[in-house]
Amino acid sequence: MDHDLEMRRYLFDLAGYLVIPDVLSRSEIDELNRLIDARGLPPPHEKIRFGSAAGGAPECPGFLDWGKPFCDLLDHPRIMPLLQITLGDWFRLDRLYGISMEAGMGAHQLHGGNAPYSPSEYYHVRNGRIHNAFTVVSWNLVDTGPAHGGFCCVPGSHKSNFVRPDPIPTINQGRWEMMEGESLAPGVVIPEAPAGSVVLFSEALTHGTAPWKGPHQRRTLLYKYCQSHLAWSARRVRPPASVPLTPRQQILFQEPANPGTWTASLFPAIEANPA
Repeated sequence: MDHDLEMRRYLFDLAGYLVIPDVLSRSEIDELNRLIDARGLPPPHEKIRFGSAAGGAPECPGFLDWGKPFCDLLDHPRIMPLLQITLGDWFRLDRLYGISMEAGMGAHQLHGGNAPYSPSEYYHVRNGRIHNAFTVVSWNLVDTGPAHGGFCCVPGSHKSNFVRPDPIPTINQGRWEMMEGESLAPGVVIPEAPAGSVVLFSEALTHGTAPWKGPHQRRTLLYKYCQSHLAWSARRVRPPASVPLTPRQQILFQEPANPGTWTASLFPAIEANPA
């Protein structure tokens, strides 16, 4: 493992998330936004999620059928080494959806965390390796961060031994309310994540969405990956019919299976064991 990956592994284990800047070029960002604009989606205040259905596992391709640029993100070369660190050598795409927000929209409550323990969202380290059930890759198509809103979390909560005290924050009529007016609840951070950056985080991390204050519309694409033997539900994301996939991309759509036995390898240096 090179020094850069070793450092990112250390930081991911420490905080439960990473911000990787400048993954997408300006032209790639513009093309993804153009393809989204072409769909004529409802305004965010009517529907905050787009490009999927039924919790992100839509029994269809979702926005992957909107064009090759969305499929190119499935196994992006800047992201795959980080997924290998956080999920191992075999994993699958479990869910995907987009999030859009406009100024004045409230936030989504904090959720997740190591306590109380959830067997479907685990995180631990054994024998020098990270064992993590789900890793989320969040692609920012506009600037997000403390001045705008967007992804927020409690760093380190993926390893917390105690239940998060209430209220951090409270729920009021289905909207997330910050403690002390507009100030963040204790321990919560909104990382700076400009357009073209990726926020990669463990689903075991306590995370949510801060209120959107930016003058521009928020646009974020979430790809959720898991250990190859896991599944969030019985529903599946299906491969797109309109975009040919590479052999490695096709592996990401396999049914849940025992890693290394029934699932083909995502990395050339690793060969799966045929049963």
